[in-house]
Amino acid sequence: MKDLESRKQLLIAESELNRASLDWEWQCMAGEVRALRRRAETLGSMVKATATLMAGLSSLGGHQPPPTPKKFSWWQTVLKGAAMADTFWSELRARERR
Repeated sequence: MKDLESRKQLLIAESELNRASLDWEWQCMAGEVRALRRRAETLGSMVKATATLMAGLSSLGGHQPPPTPKKFSWWQTVLKGAAMADTFWSELRARERR
């Protein structure tokens, strides 16, 4: 019986050591996450400042972005395709008649 009691005490002590180790690792990991968050916030601030600077320099430089191409609606595309097909068909019919 004494053997079982001493084994139980050893297992309890080992469990307490494991709990303490897990708590310490958790605290270290939480500290690393906080440090990573601070770095990300700093990087975000730097990116934001750089974007603001670039926008300011762009507006001062007089450089204008190229014009965006005019977009056609799908209906206009269908009508243009039908007109092209009609022209092609008319040309084929005219060649057949000759």
